[in-house]
Amino acid sequence: MSRSDPVLVTGAAGFIGHATAHALLARGESVIGVDIVNAYYDPALKAARLATFEGVPNFSFHKLDIADAAAIAALVRDNTVKRIVHLAAQAGVRYSIENPFAYERSNLAGHLSLLEASRHAPDFEHLVYASSSSVYGDKPMGGAGFTEDEPATDPVSLYAATKRACELMSQSYAKLYGFPQTGLRFFTVYGPWGRPDMAYFGFTQKILKGDAIDVYGEGKMARDFTYIDDIVDGIIGALDHPPATGGHRVLNIGDSRPVGLMEMIDALEAALGQTAKKIMRPMQPGDVTATYADVSKLHALTGYHPQVMLEDGLKRFAAWYRAFYAVPG
Repeated sequence: MSRSDPVLVTGAAGFIGHATAHALLARGESVIGVDIVNAYYDPALKAARLATFEGVPNFSFHKLDIADAAAIAALVRDNTVKRIVHLAAQAGVRYSIENPFAYERSNLAGHLSLLEASRHAPDFEHLVYASSSSVYGDKPMGGAGFTEDEPATDPVSLYAATKRACELMSQSYAKLYGFPQTGLRFFTVYGPWGRPDMAYFGFTQKILKGDAIDVYGEGKMARDFTYIDDIVDGIIGALDHPPATGGHRVLNIGDSRPVGLMEMIDALEAALGQTAKKIMRPMQPGDVTATYADVSKLHALTGYHPQVMLEDGLKRFAAWYRAFYAVPG
């Protein structure tokens, strides 16, 4: 698919943004990447992601703070951007307890910058943005998955509250200004080039060093682990199917096969060929018991159907990790 107008991807140095930008480029799109490249986690990993774009045609990068509304508006205007995939945000449930104002700037002011830029862009077609499964709050394991029609009124972390606020901001802008928007509620994303603050990544670091891992929730938590390639397929599918008549919608994007934390650790141990020393810990503030995506709406819209099972995905991650960090296999 080749078009003259570029797609703006915010968070292009991040895990999901990096993969999404490459997938768009691979199908012939032009991509403008934006990222502030902060030090929330190792900037060297972000720099290495950006280095994979060197020499790639039709890609340009701008180091910008998405909360700089004037700079974002100018970038959209000067490049006749009509489609945006907004993935930049301050991530992390636990970090939001320690540094709440980082979430105010990046998640709230940053989202507002993208909304304002979109509504002033001529012939604007679609804003796809990252929300989170955390907006659902806590829900015991068992029964059906989270559906988009469930109330999202009881967040258990500031991070979750900011993501829900972004959805409400988008809803108001769709009503006021009538441009198409899709919020994607991501469920735990993993894979090569992933985020070091995620459990599977941190576990890998410690297991390979022979250090003990802290297993929170005493191993009773469950997550809907979704492989990065499957997530990217869903993002691009959503981008290609904007809501009719300038509407706003939220869609789950996950694997719809929740896996217990201990089962994930077993699969990771198998992928690494090493057994973890485990220290069982209680649940941490802001954590939820389980996440479980009902993805029927995204499937009906785009044909979205995750392909990569956790065991295979963790093997791919383990191979990437050993290669990237030069860890003998």
